[in-house]
Amino acid sequence: MESHSNTSVIPSWLLCFLLSFFLLCSHIKAEVHYHDFVVQATPVKRLCKTHNIITVNGQYPGPTLEVKNGDTLVINVVNRARYNVTLHWHGIRQMRTGWADGPEMVTQCPIRPGGSYTYRFTIEGQEGTLWWHAHSSWLRATVYGALIIHPKENNSYPFTNPTREIPILLGEWWDANPIDVVREATRTGAAPNISDAFTINGQPGDFYNCSGKDTTVIPVGAGDTNLLRVINAALNTELFFAIAGHQMTVVGADASYTKPFTTSVIMLGPGQTTDVLVTMDQPPSRYYMAARAYASAQGVPFDNTTTTAILDYDCGCSTKPGLAIQPAFPALPAYNDTSTATAFSTGLRSLDKVRIPSPVDEDLFFTVGLGLFNCPPGKTCGGPNGTRFGASVNNVSFVLPTSFSILQAHHHGVPGVFTTDFPANPPVQFDYTAANVSRALWQPVPATKVYKLKYGSVVQLVLQGTSIFAAENHPIHIHGYDFYILAEGFGNFDAAKDTAKFNLVDPPMRNTVGVPVNGWAVIRFVADNPGVWLMHCHLDVHITWGLAMAFLVEDGVGELQSLEPPPADLPLC
Repeated sequence: MESHSNTSVIPSWLLCFLLSFFLLCSHIKAEVHYHDFVVQATPVKRLCKTHNIITVNGQYPGPTLEVKNGDTLVINVVNRARYNVTLHWHGIRQMRTGWADGPEMVTQCPIRPGGSYTYRFTIEGQEGTLWWHAHSSWLRATVYGALIIHPKENNSYPFTNPTREIPILLGEWWDANPIDVVREATRTGAAPNISDAFTINGQPGDFYNCSGKDTTVIPVGAGDTNLLRVINAALNTELFFAIAGHQMTVVGADASYTKPFTTSVIMLGPGQTTDVLVTMDQPPSRYYMAARAYASAQGVPFDNTTTTAILDYDCGCSTKPGLAIQPAFPALPAYNDTSTATAFSTGLRSLDKVRIPSPVDEDLFFTVGLGLFNCPPGKTCGGPNGTRFGASVNNVSFVLPTSFSILQAHHHGVPGVFTTDFPANPPVQFDYTAANVSRALWQPVPATKVYKLKYGSVVQLVLQGTSIFAAENHPIHIHGYDFYILAEGFGNFDAAKDTAKFNLVDPPMRNTVGVPVNGWAVIRFVADNPGVWLMHCHLDVHITWGLAMAFLVEDGVGELQSLEPPPADLPLC
């Protein structure tokens, strides 16, 4: 007698249908967010004067973008200003979408006055606080905003849900047109004028002229735990930030979660973000948040003012006009307190143990720092001893092309725009952090050079600060990538002894690393995103002087490892 199995065979068409259904369900919660950004001149009054500043949609700071991990952003940018503009989505990986990254003449030609361009990109595997800003000249002084990435639907934070989430954007204000400031410095070769104020959410605060009545006030409830998403959008200044009477628990940096640790002060370089939980556990009153410069370079002028905002407990403390309680003021470190800055940066750890990419395929050593150009014959220059300020990476001072962006030239095979001979090591080895560096090393070489990386290669990069003109902390940002910070230290990096200090267990992941004053940092990443990716100091005066280079990451195998084709509306030069 035959035996028959009761197991039925699922038809192949049904299998295909079920697979498609499950795939569809996995993406169904992802959204596409459409935004119109109009770049325009807007009258804004600060420090007793009204200036026509460049804004997005008339807002200063610009609009906050809120999305979820996995969502897509489509942002149509219309330029109604009188300057060229591009926008950069700082910290977004831009997987295969390098055309949407935004740095002028690196991934695109600028959006001309009267022109438009639509940035399209999907956020993959990122959560936390990032931001967006202009990447043309010094427009980002006023053209910037928060970009907040929430967890996917039905996912949660690795910490207790906060009562409120509050973006805190630290900015820098000139009582002049920032474009005029940088153009004058470029014309003379001198250092640009320092800023006149810092801001919190666009307002300078109580310690500046004509500013007190508009100070940012954040109402909070007693006992609440709030998530402050702190962003340093300042142009040229690293900043200490503290809150009177309150401790901060750091839970994220540069849209990567960290092991929680408690501190009374945080330090952010331009470009960096830090997420902190703050519990409103003090007697109901008013408390200042304050930020001021971390100025690591000796003898270099800096803005020594202090910006404030107010945490106002909802307690009826200030209901009567003129009888508001004077807020308590926090203890801020000294301007040159490198030990506090170092304690903060070295306190960051990834939330979990990480798999460090290895083995290393590209072992790179880049010097970063300032230099001086000789004044051209017949000209008068405003730098030290009649020179012009310059800056470089491995003695190459980066020059932006003028006819094609580097990515366009690479994609279309246009010759003569850049060369691929950026040095993997300093052309001349010297005592990088010595007090008196030979004058023969002061002058960098201007050029447009990129360093080629094979798709999938593991890159270890030592970033070594120099003291050629003035040693200082350099916030170095790499577009298109997050990286692990394996170690940092002072003096000259010595592989023989410093490799033993590498954190290969839970190093923090960031997109902007502070290279310590007269010191070094070591980072590691996998070159898994094809395209051209700018690496630069996020002190904008330094990128103006040439402290930048670019990685050219080649396509891998197949479509998913290759740069997407350029969009039809990519601006022409």
